[in-house]
Amino acid sequence: MQNSKSSLPGLTVGAIGVVFGDIGTSVLYTVKEVFATGHVQFTHDNVYGVLSLIFWTLTVIVSVKYVVLVLRADNNGEGGLVAMLTLASRAVADRPRLRHWMLLVGIFGTCLFYGDGVITPAITVLGAMEGLEVMSPEMAKYVIPLTLLVLFALFAVQKKGTAGIGKFFGPVMLLWFFTIAGLGLLHIAKHPEILWAISPHYAWGFGMHNPGITFIILGAVVLCVTGGEALYADMGHFGKRPIRLAWFSIAMPALTLNYFGQGALLLADPEAVKNPFFNLAPEWATLPLVALATAAAVIASQALISGAYSVTKQVIQLGFLPRLQILHTSVHDKGQIYMPFVNWGLFVLIVLAVGMFRSSGNLAAAYGIAVTTDMLITTVLTFFVVRYAWKLPLLVCLGATGLFFTVDILFWSSNLLKLIHGGWFPLVIAGAVFLLMVTWRDGRALLTQALQDTALDLKEFLGALFIAPPTRVEGTAVFLTSRDGIVPNALLHNLKHNKVLHAQNLFVTVHNHEVPWIGMEKRLEAEALGSDCWRVSVNYGFKNDYDLPKALSLLEGRGVDLNPMTTSYFLSRDIVTPTLGKGMALWREKLFAQMHHSASAAAEFLNLPSNAVVELGSKVEI
Repeated sequence: MQNSKSSLPGLTVGAIGVVFGDIGTSVLYTVKEVFATGHVQFTHDNVYGVLSLIFWTLTVIVSVKYVVLVLRADNNGEGGLVAMLTLASRAVADRPRLRHWMLLVGIFGTCLFYGDGVITPAITVLGAMEGLEVMSPEMAKYVIPLTLLVLFALFAVQKKGTAGIGKFFGPVMLLWFFTIAGLGLLHIAKHPEILWAISPHYAWGFGMHNPGITFIILGAVVLCVTGGEALYADMGHFGKRPIRLAWFSIAMPALTLNYFGQGALLLADPEAVKNPFFNLAPEWATLPLVALATAAAVIASQALISGAYSVTKQVIQLGFLPRLQILHTSVHDKGQIYMPFVNWGLFVLIVLAVGMFRSSGNLAAAYGIAVTTDMLITTVLTFFVVRYAWKLPLLVCLGATGLFFTVDILFWSSNLLKLIHGGWFPLVIAGAVFLLMVTWRDGRALLTQALQDTALDLKEFLGALFIAPPTRVEGTAVFLTSRDGIVPNALLHNLKHNKVLHAQNLFVTVHNHEVPWIGMEKRLEAEALGSDCWRVSVNYGFKNDYDLPKALSLLEGRGVDLNPMTTSYFLSRDIVTPTLGKGMALWREKLFAQMHHSASAAAEFLNLPSNAVVELGSKVEI
């Protein structure tokens, strides 16, 4: 969460560096793609109409929808689709069928983030490198190799963390926004009348005279708001006020000036449409601008990569993915994490995208469907938050979200035209991730049910055990169990094979809650079971970092000895075998079994010490 002691200017600069990288680099390709469709002729009214569409798209979707409305829907100060989903699902907890479908829709929206996470680095870095072609057509052959080199370097440094270079993000993006604003002003000064395009009647007139063309180009116009979701997703890091201040004082004015500068350039020189952004610059400034654009593209990509780690961690803690290895790259900031599987999985898919599409123009055909679907899902979830969590009247709720829903539907429908031209690519990625998530959730539910059918009650078992107690040995045993009040398999195996019981025994269950943060004062609940045994519940929010030993240290004042040298952690792992007709298709059961067997990072995920012991349980059929 944001540091309350941080100054407003410092948080604002930080927001510029992290929040606005994606939307800030949209000037590289938006105008080019609108006119690259070949449907819009270079007439005075058409250029004014396109610029007006871009300006009012930024205004309605980003300024009004996200900055004014959606930022109000915070979950204990946190934002993002996962936070919105938990708010909405809690608000309709008394409507189980609605909540079920809402969770599925919200999780699919989260999966779309991964599709966006593949396209964004590819299109932004490619778009920056294509500036070399403006310098000399001979440089075209170096664009893809240099793009892949930059992307490889970016993903290779992730394991070292971004704390060192993160402090430069804000100043670099400030320089970027001032540069694009200056380039726009340079051409606006030659044609100041272009500023009249701010009037919405130009957008309205263009749409009325060219309804079919307007619908088609909306799929390119929407590129100007890619990254708008980041305003909401990063709210917890910076707060509402710095994000709003950064948007209205720096980001939006700079973007508007640059778009209008590109429009003025096209009116003066229609040939500049091949790359209107880089043609804004004098010839001597093209190479420095390519370098600055590449830096901005890397920053935009970095924010999205870090977001992928954060989102993955959150959905793991909500129970939709198996535990994956999480490495902390900073001793000071727990939010600085690195997930090797996510990192290199994204890189492989990005290389595939660059190799398949080979230009920012081709990638633009794949870009937009994931973004607009996410925006549509956010609007739908916002309605349920406004209606059922905030308890506002139905007409007010429909009025607050109806306009945005209509706008989102228009952009989403237009982007469906891209489906066969590459729009399927991010949807395939999102669909694959969604399949993994729901399979893991359903498989865990089946596994839990199967274990419940044979589970022994913990209190009754201990009562019977201590009638004729086994040999007690020194030390403390921590048994992790998925459910409160049942006997963990690891305890049964310890008694069967070692025929001993530790002097102290903790039966620990970790609970994940649909809130972002749970403080240490509510982290732990304990119940004494007698004979130096305790039932312990440990509570985490979906943005908390797991540190089980630290949480259990709260018991030391209650007479529990947690000396690291004499404390052992026991994790039960059940052998899962799929069977036919138990609730999922056989191929999904096999997929779950494979995911279950490969989810071997539980000890690292819970931040357990190296003396954690994994006990193999008995075979469980699902």
